[in-house]
Amino acid sequence: MNADESVIGRIETEVALLMRFGEATRRAIPVEAHRSLDRAAYVILRHLDEAGPQNVSALAARLNLDGSTVTRQVGAMERDGLIAREADPSDGRGTVVSATEAGLRRMSVVRGARAEVYEEMLADWSDHDRAELATLLARLNEALSARSRARRRS
Repeated sequence: MNADESVIGRIETEVALLMRFGEATRRAIPVEAHRSLDRAAYVILRHLDEAGPQNVSALAARLNLDGSTVTRQVGAMERDGLIAREADPSDGRGTVVSATEAGLRRMSVVRGARAEVYEEMLADWSDHDRAELATLLARLNEALSARSRARRRS
């Protein structure tokens, strides 16, 4: 095995562990805020909060999910009062979804609870190391997203 393969192997292992520990941490923390939204609803609400109202196709594309998956999630979230559907102002035949005030409040509570966990876990990290981690995770997520988009197009 050459040095590059060794580094890629380490990355693969660390990402696998990150996903496993992240989910285990979320489930193990006995704070209701962490459990008040499932992962999909949280991600959808975060995106709607940042990007504004979206049609389901745009949401699916941004989140690298199948449209039918997002449609089911949006339906459940609408029943829970977390999002609302309304006519698309640019095309009256379509609809857009937007976060409701209740959805934004729940998302904010979850976001704050998660931030507390990460603040505690990274308390002894320097500001530089925290910033570097954020930058590298954003790059990794963008690479994963680009790969997923490319695979869907082919």
